[in-house]
This record gives sequence, C-alpha cells and structure tokens, in this order.
Amino acid sequence: QVQLVETGGGLVQAGGSLRLSCAASGRLFTIYSWGWFRQVPGKERELVARINLSNSANYADFVKGRFTISRESAKNMVWLQMTSLKPEDTAVYYCNVVAYGPEEFWGQGTQVTVSS
Repeated sequence: QVQLVETGGGLVQAGGSLRLSCAASGRLFTIYSWGWFRQVPGKERELVARINLSNSANYADFVKGRFTISRESAKNMVWLQMTSLKPEDTAVYYCNVVAYGPEEFWGQGTQVTVSS
C-alpha cells in the first residue's frame, strides 16, 4: 500500500501561483510513475501532469508552459508548481502514483480555486 497526502491548495487570483505538494509513504519502492490529476463537479478526472522514474515529464496541453511537475525520491515528495493560473484551473487536484502490479493509489485531493 501507498499513502498520499496533498497540501498547498487554496484561493488565488487569476494570474497568480500555487505550489501543490504530495507526501508519499508506504511501499514506495514499487512506484514507477507519479502524477497530478484534477476534477471538477460533473466532469471526469483528467490528467494534468505525470513524471516517471527517469524524471521525464508530460503535461496536458491546457497546462503546458504554466505548470511544472517535479519530484524528489529522497524526500518521497512530488510537487506541482502552478503559475499564470486561470479561473478554469479551479478544481480538486489529486496526487496519483502507479506502482508495479500494477496498482494505482490516490490522495484525498486538495481544492484549488482561482478567482477572476
């Protein structure tokens, strides 16, 4: 099992920045991919960014150039730096990891609200 706890959400004005953090614990040696997803009511959860063991990252088109995903194995942390935030970025953001098995784990989510 892997446990994930997100922090860093909140209310920010359009054009502002936030950094989300995800702390991982448990069977960390089995993880090979870390990601951030987001979800708004009535819509499916969507991938925002993902990073793998080689620190190769990929992003959804709607955040390219604005968001950056990073991780540090020694601290068991993954971050999502969000800049130039837009009202349409308002959502609950979830930390996600994929482990060998395969197994998938989710955090509880953190609310990000961008005001216009």
